[in-house]
Amino acid sequence: MQPAVPVQFHDFAPPAGDFRAAVLEGLAQSPKRLPSRFIYDERGSRLFEAILDQPAYYIPRTEIALLQRHAAELAARAGPRAYVVDYGSGSSRKARTLLAALADPAVYVAIDISREHLLAAAAMLATDYPGLDVHAVCADFLRPLSLPVPRAAGVGARLGFFPGSTIGNMSAAERARFLAAARAMLAGGRLVVGVDLKKDAAVLEAAYNDAAGASAAFNTNILVRANRELGADFDLAAFRHRAVYEEGPGRMAIGIESLRAQTVRVGGRAFAFAANEVVITQYAYKFTVEEFQSAAAAAGFVPETAWTDPQNLFALHLLAAP
Repeated sequence: MQPAVPVQFHDFAPPAGDFRAAVLEGLAQSPKRLPSRFIYDERGSRLFEAILDQPAYYIPRTEIALLQRHAAELAARAGPRAYVVDYGSGSSRKARTLLAALADPAVYVAIDISREHLLAAAAMLATDYPGLDVHAVCADFLRPLSLPVPRAAGVGARLGFFPGSTIGNMSAAERARFLAAARAMLAGGRLVVGVDLKKDAAVLEAAYNDAAGASAAFNTNILVRANRELGADFDLAAFRHRAVYEEGPGRMAIGIESLRAQTVRVGGRAFAFAANEVVITQYAYKFTVEEFQSAAAAAGFVPETAWTDPQNLFALHLLAAP
């Protein structure tokens, strides 16, 4: 067995001041907004992993089953010695399923915004996959980004991996921008992307309001972070997680509801909250297979196939990047 090669770290993390600026700007809007990417500090990343194990949250197990079921076809399309780019890698849990399916993958690039969580996950993966050229890139992948030069020899085509339906958390403009950038970044290769399908509102709302409170703990972590890093005085007991399905735009509206009229100070500024006012943290858009393929084609991808589970809960798209 080849010895494990140390993880190469590339730090393109946004400046710390970005969090303060985003919170102050978002709370001054109407309706108020807090960008979900700032939920993902080290604590937030751990809390998100807890969501993945909740029985009502069908996405991880459905997506992994699709990866396993179509592993042979996926490996054949990707080719040997793939250069894998994992957008929003988290714990790299799903990437392990993908890597196991591929024929002798050469390079794995994990891109994530949470530095500590990223480094720990990349180090574990490098240990478990000796000989794999592992790179940890701390960055916001919605910003311009150059991929690392591989240390491995004989590297094949690039294969992007964007699981978990995270692409549904983007606005239409962000989604178009990301897909166009990914198509250019992966030119000559492919992108595997997980997309949550439109379905009954009760199924969706149960998934985003799990009985164990994992989703609530994760979502409200942005208030915990604001108190710790910005000296804010959010009373955590006076806010609660809220997630409802909006049929018209086909999306889950996820936010934090103020339980009473109150004033919160952040960064030397005061912000008034009305009773039952909701601060939006993210939207989670749902798609039909055709809707997503159309969006991918508009960005220059060529949709090759879409695998769905028997219950039509989720789709795994394979897109070619000319």
